[in-house]
Amino acid sequence: MQEICYFALMIAIPHKAKQFLLVLVKVLIVGFAFFYIYHHLQGDKAISIESIIQYLSIKEVLILLLFTSANWFFEVLKWQNLVNSFKKISFFEASQQTFGSLTASIFTPNRIGEYGAKMLYFKKENAKRIVLLNFVHNSSQMFMTILFGVIGMFFSTFNIQHSTFNIFVFIGFVIIILIVFFFRKIEIYGFSIQKLISKISQLSFKTHERNLYFSLMRYLVFSTQFLLLINFFNIEINNVAALSTIFTMYFLASILPSIHLMDVAIKGSVALFLFSKLGVEDWKILTITSLMWFFNLVLPVILGSYFVMRFKPKTTE
Repeated sequence: MQEICYFALMIAIPHKAKQFLLVLVKVLIVGFAFFYIYHHLQGDKAISIESIIQYLSIKEVLILLLFTSANWFFEVLKWQNLVNSFKKISFFEASQQTFGSLTASIFTPNRIGEYGAKMLYFKKENAKRIVLLNFVHNSSQMFMTILFGVIGMFFSTFNIQHSTFNIFVFIGFVIIILIVFFFRKIEIYGFSIQKLISKISQLSFKTHERNLYFSLMRYLVFSTQFLLLINFFNIEINNVAALSTIFTMYFLASILPSIHLMDVAIKGSVALFLFSKLGVEDWKILTITSLMWFFNLVLPVILGSYFVMRFKPKTTE
């Protein structure tokens, strides 16, 4: 819907007005993004500059930045790999589309705005293809989150795998499987589960293989980054317990709806619940989740803001 409105406006208004409107939209997106970031930092009493300086040296900050770079490196490779299935793009183009769409979607529920933002980088006849590829892109990361979340619950030290919650998770998976099986042919606005599966299966095995590999690497990178922060803040729990709790945290946080920019609150509350059972101090966990949010969202959004300001609508390919 977003790209249809955009193209309609581009046709209906004069050239100079088009340029002004495009600049205005860019400024509004970037301004809105930074407003949310500023608002969060102002209201987050868990972040203490003194405590961060006490526990993090320059060397450790550089290590965290390295992991952030690796995290988004694999995210860009994922998108480049998927788009290359029908049109070759460079790593730099994939970076523009990845960071630009991130900035444009951070204040939309569950990053739904990312679909519309990425479509604007391509001709409008490719809109459905881009939606499909973005769905595959996000689903592969969700698959890794679920896979490692199940592993995390299995190895957790506080028996979360035997809780009532896991019974509901199991029932949820059964319901999803039944819906896919019995309602796969039902169409809604021309879309159906069967058509979606058919379109996804048309992508080559190599494309799917690389997509899953990059998703796996990205998951391992940001999970290890969280583990490093636990060690940097001298939290005395063994690595198996820490990793299983991290995997469980990401799984539980991923199934809760939120605005992407504000999911630090979701992850923070889930992390508090889980790590408190291991005797970890609340302020340390809240600071760690806030730092993960800063390194892996705020910094990429700043870069994405640059790409948003340089964005030009795609008219030819």
